[in-house]
Amino acid sequence: MNNKKNAKQELLDQLQRLQAEFENYRKRVAKEQEQVKDHIRSQLLLKLLEVADNFERALTTKEANGMELIAKQLQKLLAEEQVTEIKSKGEKLDPYKHEVLAQEKGENDDMITEELQKGYMLKDRVLRPARVKISRREQ
Repeated sequence: MNNKKNAKQELLDQLQRLQAEFENYRKRVAKEQEQVKDHIRSQLLLKLLEVADNFERALTTKEANGMELIAKQLQKLLAEEQVTEIKSKGEKLDPYKHEVLAQEKGENDDMITEELQKGYMLKDRVLRPARVKISRREQ
């Protein structure tokens, strides 16, 4: 009888240790994930700070092509981060990629006639939908 009690207590102790180890593991993994996110975020922010520095320089020197250079730098940064523009004007409406803000009479239903705000994809996921105006045939 005493042997069974000891074995039961031993199993219970082992289970409690495993639970504590697992909880510590979960906390450690969550902390590591947060550190990775912070590192990635700081790398992106450092790149954006370079763009901000160039904006300040362009504003103080009133350099004619300064804004063009900054726009190219920003486009390069977005491309490095795998951010691409969503094609809109002249395309058929895709409700997953486009947000309709206005409609006008036209020959075809759901054709995008104007892009009001650019949309962007991050790899294969919509980061921000394009805001568009579409055509509608009269009923």
